[in-house]
Amino acid sequence: MLMLYFSGTGNSKYIADLFCQDQNAPCHSIEEDLDFEKLITAEDVIGFCYPIYMSNVPRILRKFVAEHMDALEGKKIIILCTQFMLSGDGTRKFALLFPKNHIEVLYTEHFFMPNNMNDVPLLPIAGTKGIKRSLLRAKRKMKSVHQNIQSGKIKKRGFSIPARILGAPQSVLMGATERRANRTVSVDHDCTNCGLCIETCPMDNFSMKDGRVQQNHNCTMCYRCINTCPEKAITVLLSGKIKRQYNPFFAQIDGKQ
Repeated sequence: MLMLYFSGTGNSKYIADLFCQDQNAPCHSIEEDLDFEKLITAEDVIGFCYPIYMSNVPRILRKFVAEHMDALEGKKIIILCTQFMLSGDGTRKFALLFPKNHIEVLYTEHFFMPNNMNDVPLLPIAGTKGIKRSLLRAKRKMKSVHQNIQSGKIKKRGFSIPARILGAPQSVLMGATERRANRTVSVDHDCTNCGLCIETCPMDNFSMKDGRVQQNHNCTMCYRCINTCPEKAITVLLSGKIKRQYNPFFAQIDGKQ
């Protein structure tokens, strides 16, 4: 088995690592400089873990799947999503990236994790206590996931009719939101041009021009930039100075990464 993940600010990485600890499987970010064709070809079962955005798969992961479509043909797939609220058919949307009968979906599950969208005032950012609760809840659910997989119990969260009904309007809204994010990422006057956003953005959405950081209209809405900027100078969807950043400190809180 091989686990591949995309994680903007740590939630999906935590779940991917948690899954692989008991499965004793290698775990890699899709951002790593690796021969993914070789890695995928060598394994029968491929796991994917990622944050679901209103029932949509992040654009960076959609691109990854398209690039490795041939290598993934015939593979058995396990899909794990992280979410803040109700994501509907988030796992099913990943399966729909493939042609019919291209893959076999073995198991899917959604994990509730803290919100990292800190430029949307109505969505709260969790503190240490809230993060601890999320980690404990994730561990309990992961224990059930392992037990189900070991016993051969098939579970496909997000594939039911209610999940599809819940996901349909979210997916439409997310399409518009994703297009908006490509236009509205903003770097304000507090920016010191440290270049951290340029270094860490998974989509190369930032660059330096005439001594100033600018955005290149290529956002995947991972919120890494907004939560790591030392000056809180970046927003993604809504303008205005952010008050809190999502920094989970998983290693300190959980005792391990």
